[in-house]
Amino acid sequence: MNDKEPLFPVPEPSERESLGKRIRYFLFGKPRDISEPSLFHRLSLIPVLAWIGLGADGLSSSSYGPEEAFRALQGHTYLAIGLAAVTAMTVLIISASYSRIIEEFSQGGGGYVVASKLLGARTGAISGSALLVDYILTIAVSMVAAGDALFSLLPVEWQFARLPLIIGLIIALTVLNIRGVRESVLALAPIFFLFLITHAVLIGGGIFMHVGNVPVVIEKATPGFSEGYSALGLIGLVAIFARAYSMGGGTYTGIDTVANAL
Repeated sequence: MNDKEPLFPVPEPSERESLGKRIRYFLFGKPRDISEPSLFHRLSLIPVLAWIGLGADGLSSSSYGPEEAFRALQGHTYLAIGLAAVTAMTVLIISASYSRIIEEFSQGGGGYVVASKLLGARTGAISGSALLVDYILTIAVSMVAAGDALFSLLPVEWQFARLPLIIGLIIALTVLNIRGVRESVLALAPIFFLFLITHAVLIGGGIFMHVGNVPVVIEKATPGFSEGYSALGLIGLVAIFARAYSMGGGTYTGIDTVANAL
């Protein structure tokens, strides 16, 4: 071998990575060989990270669903107790249904596989398309809700930046998920734990501080219901309650996301 000959071939200028390719690798990471045996083990998540990745969907939907339902009551706050009870019951029913699906289809695949095997390929395609739309809407609604919550604390002069921030957050989430599940979960883990701890403290503290006022709240709701019944009638109250219940439907979107990911 010639001593001047390099050990490794030097790529020609045409073979060198272009600037665009290097930027793409920086943002999205380099392509992975799916035939590599160790790839799955390097990409798999430890239980706590998997819990974060799946639990974030449920927590995000619970942030804006109940708020929209309460707004839809249009001042008839005496209906909130019943609305909260019906919402909790719905969550339990949906969770039980998806638990059965996960047990019956333990190999995974979610609603697409279930619909395809039980109802046919065409129905499965419809279910898969609905899931894609659901994922897109979940991201969009979550980012809009986050923007509204953040800018509600800021001066009016800053409201012009709300839409650019929401678009930027959606792009950032897209880039993170293209890089990989592990990278996105690691980046969002601090936000997840901060959300979980602060809400646990606020909800637990609120219940502990006002647990003695529960009879008073129920007592105040009774005359409010009577006044609403006299003014609107049964049909009017049912219509307001049903609209508020439907407006809170975003609360349940995180449950099917978890079920379809298992």
